Amino acid sequence: MASLGHMAIGLAAARLHHGIRTPQPSLPEPSLFLTMVFMSLLALLPDADVIAFTLRIPYEAPFGHRGASHSIAAALACGMFWAVALWGFARRRRISPLYVWGLISAVVASHGLLDTLTDGGLGVALLWPLFNQRYFAPWQPIPVAPIGARLLSQRGMSVMLTELIYFAP
Repeated sequence: MASLGHMAIGLAAARLHHGIRTPQPSLPEPSLFLTMVFMSLLALLPDADVIAFTLRIPYEAPFGHRGASHSIAAALACGMFWAVALWGFARRRRISPLYVWGLISAVVASHGLLDTLTDGGLGVALLWPLFNQRYFAPWQPIPVAPIGARLLSQRGMSVMLTELIYFAP
C-alpha cells in the first residue's frame, strides 16, 4: 500500500475515539488534530521495517519487510507499550488502560491486515512468532505500491490515486 489507506485508518480511529470520549471539564483534552497525527503514525509504524533493506536483511526473512513488525503479536506488544507509557495520562482522564491497549493494538494491527489485501509482495507474517508463513487475503483489491522513491513514479501515483478513491471519507 502507498500509506494513504493506513493513514485513513489512523484518522478514523482518532475520530472514533474523540466521538465516544466524554471530556473531563477540569482536564484539557488533546486536540483531535494531535490525536489524528498520533494514530496515523501508529498505523504507519509497521513499515518502519523498510530499514531492513538498508541492513541487508532479506525481504523474506522474519525481520524483513512485512515480517515480524506486521504481525498481530507486534501490534499487541505496541499497544501494551503505549498503554503503559500513557497510564497516568489515561487514568487522569478516566480512560481504561485496557481501552488504550485495545485501540492502539487495533490501529497497528490494521496495517498488516490491510497489507494482506494487496496484490503483490510476498504476503504478511501475521502469525509471527508462531509461524513465519506469509499470508494474503483471499481477495486482493489494492495494488501494491512501489517502495521508496519509486512511489513517485507513474505507477506509484496510480496506486495512491486508487487508495485515495478506496479510503476517501
